[in-house]
Amino acid sequence: MKAQPRIYGTMLATHLSAYRQMAVLTGPRQVGKTTLCRQPNRYYFNWDNVNHRQQLLAGPEKIAQICELDRPRSPSPVIVFDELHKFAKWKDYLKGFFDSYEDRCKIVVTGSAKLNFFRHGGDSLMGRYFPYRLHPFSVAELLHAPERGPDLILAPQELDTSRWNQLLVHGGFPEPFLRADLKFTQRWRSLRTRQFIHEDLRDYSRVDELQLLEVLAEVLSKRSGEQIVYANLAKQVQVSPHTVKAWVEILVAGYLGFLVRPYHANLSKALRKEPKWYLRDWSGLSDSGSRAETIIACHLLKAVEFWTDTGEGDFALRYIRDKQKREVDFLILRDNTPWILVEVKQSETRLAPSLAYYQQATGAKHAFQVVLDLDYEAINCFEYQRPVVVPARTLLSQLV
Repeated sequence: MKAQPRIYGTMLATHLSAYRQMAVLTGPRQVGKTTLCRQPNRYYFNWDNVNHRQQLLAGPEKIAQICELDRPRSPSPVIVFDELHKFAKWKDYLKGFFDSYEDRCKIVVTGSAKLNFFRHGGDSLMGRYFPYRLHPFSVAELLHAPERGPDLILAPQELDTSRWNQLLVHGGFPEPFLRADLKFTQRWRSLRTRQFIHEDLRDYSRVDELQLLEVLAEVLSKRSGEQIVYANLAKQVQVSPHTVKAWVEILVAGYLGFLVRPYHANLSKALRKEPKWYLRDWSGLSDSGSRAETIIACHLLKAVEFWTDTGEGDFALRYIRDKQKREVDFLILRDNTPWILVEVKQSETRLAPSLAYYQQATGAKHAFQVVLDLDYEAINCFEYQRPVVVPARTLLSQLV
């Protein structure tokens, strides 16, 4: 398999050259965190490696000795701690190491589910790190050089049809995408889900709960793009709505899927509570409408999180629906201000009236009906400030 350059390599290099803080990289299993961080000129310590674990348990001073931190060097050496969050005292360990040696080295920390849980809880490392969230391949990342220009929005560029179809069928996770073998993709997807349930989640749930959590995960695996009604899910899984809500948050923090919450500011009769659920891997979705919406959702989430994590502003992904059932699939907020409306269609090119309605109601600058089946058009989608129908292959090439 030929390696595909990642935008995250440039992102990490920029961080290491500009900031003293640790770079904390989170993301789903097998999204490429270790490959990104493990470079020949970096010191690498993986908690899952027995020898590395013994060195780590010997204390920060032992790591400093191995990395020769008493010897001044330019540039400063880079130390990578991979899966350190599996160590019970990892937060105190990192705090102590950073406070003692931050002027002698650069520190990168990687992890998945448990590290993501930590980001949402009490934070004893505040001020000592910057977080970065990694995502699978997207159209823009497959097209554009990792060194991005200063503009958020890229110039449109056509992705080869074979690679576009490859992305639709195999998803954006690096190994199945690059292999492009259907049998491998199916086996990879099944194994990844089992590992997530029986390895990542066992740290947060009792054994008896784990079986019910697996049932919930299976139910949600067929509902990407649907609103979540906790009371209904609770009846299916035979637990309380409160428990289901907590479990959904666990599945989100573990990167099985993500929630898009409703936007209701200054909108009368807009829904306020029910979030929509999306899988992070669309390769197993059989329903074409669900797959189309999930593909766009994953691309939009990657963009808003990348822009936020790299300091371009405060971005968020929402959806809009009111009691009259007028709906737009997605709204991107830029610094709490509506910016881009996106309605997703598989093949429908007749403009949805809800786009014009909500563009006027929210004041969003752009309103796109994104059609998955349309051929690429060499247009700049962001030149238009009225509702327009655009090919997914064009719009997605202009994001991240």
